[in-house]
Amino acid sequence: MSEQTAKTILLRAERYPEPEMLQRARAYRKLAAGRRSVRDFSAEPVPREVIEECLLAAGSAPSGANRQPWHFCVIGDPVIKQRIREGAEQEEQEFYQRRAPDDWLQALAPLGTNDSKPFLQIAPYLIVVFAEKYAVDDKGLKRKNYYVQESVGIATGILISALHNAGLATLTHTPSPMKFLNGILGRPAREKPTMILVVGYPAPGTRVPDIQRKPLSAIASFLE
Repeated sequence: MSEQTAKTILLRAERYPEPEMLQRARAYRKLAAGRRSVRDFSAEPVPREVIEECLLAAGSAPSGANRQPWHFCVIGDPVIKQRIREGAEQEEQEFYQRRAPDDWLQALAPLGTNDSKPFLQIAPYLIVVFAEKYAVDDKGLKRKNYYVQESVGIATGILISALHNAGLATLTHTPSPMKFLNGILGRPAREKPTMILVVGYPAPGTRVPDIQRKPLSAIASFLE
């Protein structure tokens, strides 16, 4: 059956009384506001089933023409994590010492980041997010994907939210360039790595920068 004639199913959508809608919106807002980027992770194992459920949630994201142009490579193997850390730190050293402009280094200074990335080995899981530029069908023919970056970005946001909802800490890590990940993980050239998502429990006593979010008036406008 072609995509133009794909069958439909009845939408199952919950509609809540307005007071409950507001309560649920506020509860989720408070949950989301508690999410913080963590750089100090515990090595305590995380149930794989939890990761799988969060990935399935991410896979439900909308995508251009429903192409679902993402691949999530989950790494728990300590040897592979060490190789990823070595590759990432090599790129980070180049970034901090040669490539980063002064204004970017000044912006990063309050966060205390540097080219040392021990969390890439300590955290129980790394999830490398790949964006699939195009698909290959059973006959080996290329099939174009649409709105790839937008689709992968939405899916990644859902994944981060799902992991936070499950009680796990995350960190988005983006060494640049990231082509070394394709080789380490055996992913095809048509897939572009977009980030390493570090996942686990925060280490006991973890502290994070006291940052503030912009108020609603600064991030949204209403034309009514």
